[in-house]
Amino acid sequence: MDVAILFLVFVGGLVIGIPVAITLGLSSLAYLLVAGIPPVVMPQKMYAGMDVFVLLSIPGFILAGNLMNRGGITHRIIRFANALVGWIRGGLGLTNIAASMLFGGITGTAVADAASIGGVMIPGMKKAGYPSDFSAAVTAASSTVGPIIPPSVPMIIVGALSGISVGKMFIAGAVPGILMGLAMMVTCYIISVRKNFPHQPWQGGGEVVRSFGGAIWALAMTFLIIYGLLSGLSTPTETAIIASVYAFVVGAFIYRELPLREVPKILIDSAVSAAGILALVGFANVFGWILVSERIPQMIADGVLSLTGNKYVVILLINLLLLFVGMFMETIAALIILFVPLLSLATAVGIDPLHFATFAVLNLMIGLTTPPVGVCLFVCAGIARLPLAPVVVAIVPFLVTNILVLFAVSYFPPLATWLPSILTP
Repeated sequence: MDVAILFLVFVGGLVIGIPVAITLGLSSLAYLLVAGIPPVVMPQKMYAGMDVFVLLSIPGFILAGNLMNRGGITHRIIRFANALVGWIRGGLGLTNIAASMLFGGITGTAVADAASIGGVMIPGMKKAGYPSDFSAAVTAASSTVGPIIPPSVPMIIVGALSGISVGKMFIAGAVPGILMGLAMMVTCYIISVRKNFPHQPWQGGGEVVRSFGGAIWALAMTFLIIYGLLSGLSTPTETAIIASVYAFVVGAFIYRELPLREVPKILIDSAVSAAGILALVGFANVFGWILVSERIPQMIADGVLSLTGNKYVVILLINLLLLFVGMFMETIAALIILFVPLLSLATAVGIDPLHFATFAVLNLMIGLTTPPVGVCLFVCAGIARLPLAPVVVAIVPFLVTNILVLFAVSYFPPLATWLPSILTP
């Protein structure tokens, strides 16, 4: 009965549109009251969930992304991407995807990618003759590459939950992220040829070199992050702080597009964003503790293993579950609630923890572009000034492409594990 109250309040809150973090808190509080557990347990468990050293890197990476975005990174990356692929049929769509791949290596969050790249590319694509729904769809779909290519806020969460090295997680996401971007480029090109979308004339090798020179300081930030982690010179939290200082120096003194008077506002906005994520972590930790107390994860694992012990069938079932959950739940909340029990199930059938963590994150990233709770869909539809329905229809080919990449990564572990095995001790 107590667990029934937990799930009834949780599902009811989602149905009526209460934010996920608050829904998690309300459902957990309802359970504690019905079960007769002192409510003081709630702040204790919230604090325990947030009191993890690696989580301190989240505010740092958010701040670094905001500083670089305001400091002139977005249009430089778009210019470089456009010089590389803008001359191909559907070139602005390809530029959109390429820019997201490059931009994702700096912010680590899909929503920041969708808002920043979309704010520039969606109006630009519409003006160049691309349909509004396609412009919004390609932006939303490509934004999910951001949290796969390092750095990645969801992967930091996974590292905090499981003890898996955040550095290895970052490296494990590189190949799947690049595959995801290239597959979406192929899809974009095929659609563009079939619908005769426009393209731009080749701007010459000189423009490639000039645009690369303009973007090199921004692109070097990804190298800085990865080198710091792989060399052992800095922890994820220290790397995030270094990245923030680097972003400030580049934006304010090299690009000279970051006014010092705007820094306080950027600090406040970054703190608010980080606080929202950490509050979600805290509430979700309470919810997850209740599930563990009621042995729900063990029941799920036992139920699945009673049906099959075949590793490949278990991978299929996990993917189907996470794709379904991703349609209705925010990524970080889903990770905190489901990752640990599903990791236990995965390891029980012989799935490598790093491999599982990679395809689990990839899976939930796809959820950011699926209705009814696809945040990136809403962001891009809003920028394009369209209702959600036409954007959902236009994004279907990209969803199919991303799901194919997901299953390739799921069933061929070296795509996730090979690079970490050669780059990390």
